[in-house]
Amino acid sequence: MSNMKYARIPHVSKPVSRILYGTASDSFLAGEDENAALDAMLSLGVNAIDTARQYGRSENSIGRWLSSRGCRDQVVLLSKCGHHSEDGTRRVNPKEMQKDLAESLSSLCTDYIDIYILHRDDPDVPVDAIVETFNDMHAAGKIGAFGGSNWSSGRIEAANEYAYAHNLIPFEVSSPNFGLAEPICDMWGGGSLSIAGKSNEAERKWHQKTRIATVAHSSLGRGMFSGKLKSSEYDTASRVLDSFAMKGYHTPENFERLRRCEILAEAKHASVPQIAMSWIFHQDLNLFAVVSTSKASRMQENIDAMNLSLTEQESRYLDLKTDTPE
Repeated sequence: MSNMKYARIPHVSKPVSRILYGTASDSFLAGEDENAALDAMLSLGVNAIDTARQYGRSENSIGRWLSSRGCRDQVVLLSKCGHHSEDGTRRVNPKEMQKDLAESLSSLCTDYIDIYILHRDDPDVPVDAIVETFNDMHAAGKIGAFGGSNWSSGRIEAANEYAYAHNLIPFEVSSPNFGLAEPICDMWGGGSLSIAGKSNEAERKWHQKTRIATVAHSSLGRGMFSGKLKSSEYDTASRVLDSFAMKGYHTPENFERLRRCEILAEAKHASVPQIAMSWIFHQDLNLFAVVSTSKASRMQENIDAMNLSLTEQESRYLDLKTDTPE
């Protein structure tokens, strides 16, 4: 069945599935055998995998799978470097970027990473050193496209202006938080950036205007729109939402968005996650959504959601911009 959609990203040799398989889940973090899940996702056409040096032993699980299956040429790997240390030490600099890349290549059992991005930013580090480092990695054949996760549009523009002025490759990928749920704070600390909601409209419009490949993390609100939580369960939401989601998403406005998802899900004979996922793909963005699930059936539902129709009025209704879906 599948019907996965794909798009091209500059300097990535393969088409990239619009849904990336997220590997920040407990089993991947622990480095467990996830061969069956990875097999299932690839069989559905989800050929892109999102991981990071910060994600425990996730890269080890993926590397063992790639080695055992011999499928590296079918897979698009996205990994991340330069996450701040637990004590707050900033690691956005050439030395740490190179260190993380060497470790990721070893763990992933590969000699190149298709998409390589900085996990955080440090505004005190000049963009020239970062752009030069990424270009050196690319010239060595170790990475394809590159960019930043949780980077502001201003910093990406500064990096790209430097790249254009020096005939270098620019940032081609941005990975912010984005979904129907609007976060009220930096849930993870260290400069996590969202382009969701009214308060982040300027950042979102920049992504829309530039058409930069936008890899959305926490696209279903860390369980907010998983279907496991009901809009009537505001006071008991912590049974589903983890501490990060409770901190960032536990608001009356987001529960109203959830209620409206429930209404449209019933009307369209769909699930709540499908309505929330469909909403994401109806936004005017060059969007790729990171989704974590161990079940092939659930991933198929997410793929189906890309083809689920929403009117402009319904999209506005879900985002609390109008009081009626019709």
